[in-house]
Amino acid sequence: MDIVLCLSLGLVAGMCSGLLGIGGAVIMIPALVFMFGMNQHMAQGTTLALMVPPIGLLAAWTYFKGGYIDFKVAAFVALGFLIGGLLGARFAVNIDGPALKKVFGIFLLMISLKMIFMK
Repeated sequence: MDIVLCLSLGLVAGMCSGLLGIGGAVIMIPALVFMFGMNQHMAQGTTLALMVPPIGLLAAWTYFKGGYIDFKVAAFVALGFLIGGLLGARFAVNIDGPALKKVFGIFLLMISLKMIFMK
């Protein structure tokens, strides 16, 4: 494990997350697959394990201090996210790696096309 590479990846993903609100997975999962040689399941699980403290606490605190959090919306979305995250993870671990990688790639492609061409 290259500690400098890990720290650099975290720095880039954290900056993109804080700047763009992307949650880190858009950067982290492809980087862990292509740069660290992880399979899709390992990359997704690792990303989920590492995102909660830095994003959930520090980035949210920064937005809170700026007055940019709607707590009512956040509470209801968090409840749905809790249930959806559990169901999605249970589903994902039962999909073979190559298929999961394709699903993730298609998701990223659809989102990027929507953002590029939306009015």
